[in-house]
Amino acid sequence: MNDLYSDILLDHYRLPRNKGKLADETLSVEGKNPLCGDELILHLKVQDGKIQDIAFEGTGCAISMASASMLTEDLKGRTLEEVRRRIDQFRVLIREGKEPEGESMDDITSLIGVAQLPVRVKCATLPWTTMEEALKSAPK
Repeated sequence: MNDLYSDILLDHYRLPRNKGKLADETLSVEGKNPLCGDELILHLKVQDGKIQDIAFEGTGCAISMASASMLTEDLKGRTLEEVRRRIDQFRVLIREGKEPEGESMDDITSLIGVAQLPVRVKCATLPWTTMEEALKSAPK
């Protein structure tokens, strides 16, 4: 259990990055995990096929809120195509419990222990599946 709640994960939970609303957002998408009560809203500013800015609001467990914080740090500045690839890489990390070959996941790697607890996988993936939904309606 100590491996699950690493210092990096707890830091993102206690001091979340990019938490709040965006004044000039172009898109917001809500995600919920009805099984445990985690909820979040991703606020995005998408312009010229790129995530110019991203923030989140929400309530939930340490894993879901830390994952949301990590997501916002990791995806800000990326193209929509890079975001799609990053979501796929995140799935590999969470499902297989290992970092995808050839690319560092930085702080996101601290979520690797979630792979050992299937009941917590939905907590970690909520921000990422919400981002995937956002991509469906993101301006190109």
